[in-house]
Amino acid sequence: MLATKTSGMSVGGHARAIAVLGLPLIGGHVAQFAIGLTDTVMLGWYGVEELAAVTLGSTYFFSIFLLGSGFAFAVMPMVAAAAGAGEERQIRRSTRMGLWLSLLYGALAVPLLWWSEPILLMLGQEAAVAHDAAEYLRIAGWAIFPALLYMVAKSYLAALEHTQVVLWMSVLAAVLNALVNYALIFGNWGAPELGITGAAIASLVTNGVSFGLVLAYALKVLPEHELLKNFQRPDWEMLGKVFRMGAPIGLTTLAETSLFAASAMMMGWLGTVPLAAHGIAISLAGLTFMVHLGLSNAATVRVGNAFGRQDQAHMARGGKVVTAMSLAVSVVGITLFLTIPDPLMSLFLDPADPRKAEILLIGGGLLAAAALFQMMDGMQAIALGLLRGVQDTGVPMVIAVLSYWAVGIPASYVMGFLLGWGGIGVWAGLVAGLSAAGLFLMLRFWRRSIKTVGQAA
Repeated sequence: MLATKTSGMSVGGHARAIAVLGLPLIGGHVAQFAIGLTDTVMLGWYGVEELAAVTLGSTYFFSIFLLGSGFAFAVMPMVAAAAGAGEERQIRRSTRMGLWLSLLYGALAVPLLWWSEPILLMLGQEAAVAHDAAEYLRIAGWAIFPALLYMVAKSYLAALEHTQVVLWMSVLAAVLNALVNYALIFGNWGAPELGITGAAIASLVTNGVSFGLVLAYALKVLPEHELLKNFQRPDWEMLGKVFRMGAPIGLTTLAETSLFAASAMMMGWLGTVPLAAHGIAISLAGLTFMVHLGLSNAATVRVGNAFGRQDQAHMARGGKVVTAMSLAVSVVGITLFLTIPDPLMSLFLDPADPRKAEILLIGGGLLAAAALFQMMDGMQAIALGLLRGVQDTGVPMVIAVLSYWAVGIPASYVMGFLLGWGGIGVWAGLVAGLSAAGLFLMLRFWRRSIKTVGQAA
C-alpha cells in the first residue's frame, strides 16, 4: 500500500508521488467546490437578490460546517501515520470515532442553522436577504450530517491513497447537484420552479447520496477495517485523541473561514450589488484555492506516513517540493485574475441584467485584490497540511486565530469603512490576514515541528 524506504527519493520522485496522490484530491475538491459554484452560477442567472441570499446563507453554513470538519481532517493524518507504522487497528479506531464526533457535532449545529435569521439580522444584514438566506438554510442545513460524515470517509480513503474513488464520487456529486439544481431552481423537466428552495433541496440530496456511495465503497473494498461493526460502542480513549487533534483543526479552519465570512457580512453592509460581486469573486478565488487544498491534503498524507516511520529526510524534501508546486499554481491564478477578470465574472451573470456592468466594475477590483492573496493563501494551506501531518495542531490554531481575527478582520473593517475604501478595503484585510498566517505557519513547521521528527529514533 505505502512505501517504506523513501528517504532517498529524488525531487522528481517526490513531485511525481505528490502529483499521483494530489491530482485526484485536487479534482475531488474542485468537483466538491463545483456544487457551491453551481448554486452561485444558476442563482446568478435566476436573480441578483437570490444570488446575494445564497452567498450569505452558504457562507454561514460553511462557517459552521468547517468547524465540525476538524474531526474529519484529524482522521487523515492519524490514519496515514497508523498505515505508515503498520497499525491496522488504529486505522479503524480513529475513523470510527471521527464519525462519532461528526454526528455529535451535527446535532449541536442544526439549531444554529434552523434559527439563522435573527443571527443574520443581528450581524447587520438586510432584512430581505437575511430572510431568504434563512429559508435556504432551513432545508440545506440538514446536509450538515451527510456532509461531515462524507468528509470523514474521504479523509480515511485519501489517507490510504484510495484517491481515485474520492475524485469520481465528487464528480458524480457535482453532476447530480447541477441536474437537480437545473430542474428545481428554474422549474425545468416538469419540476416546480422553487428558486432558492430548489438549490437547498439539491444540496441536501447531493450530500446524502455522496455519503451513501462513499461509505458503500469503503465497506466493500476495505472490509478488514469493519468500520460499522459494533459502531454503537464508544471508544473513549480514541474519541479523546481525535477530539484533541480535531478541535484545534476545526478552530483553525473556522478562524480562516470567519475571516471570509466577516468579509461577506461587511460586503452585505455595502449593499446587494457589492455582495453579489463578492460572491462571484470569492467563488473564483475559491476555485484556485481548491488546488492548494488538494496539494495540502497530499502533503498531510505523505508527511503523516513519514511521521509514522520517523523519516525526517523524506519529509523535508517532500515539504519543499509541495511548497514549490503551490507557488507555481499561485502564479497561474494571479495571471488569470489580472488579465481576464470580466470574462471570468460574466460566466456568473445574466447578460441582460441591468446591474451587470456595476457588478463587473466592483468584481474586477475584488479579483485584483484576490490576485494579491493567491500566493499567501496557498502558503498557509500548505503549511497547515505539513503541520497536520506531524500532528502539530495546537500552536497553529493560535497562529491562525491571531492572524485572522487580530489582523485580518480588523484590517478589513478599518480599510473598508474607517478609511472609506469600500469593497477593495475589505479585501485588502483578507490579504493582511492570509499573509500573516502564511508566514508564521511556515516558520512553525520548518523551524520547529520538523526538527522533532526522528529524535526518538
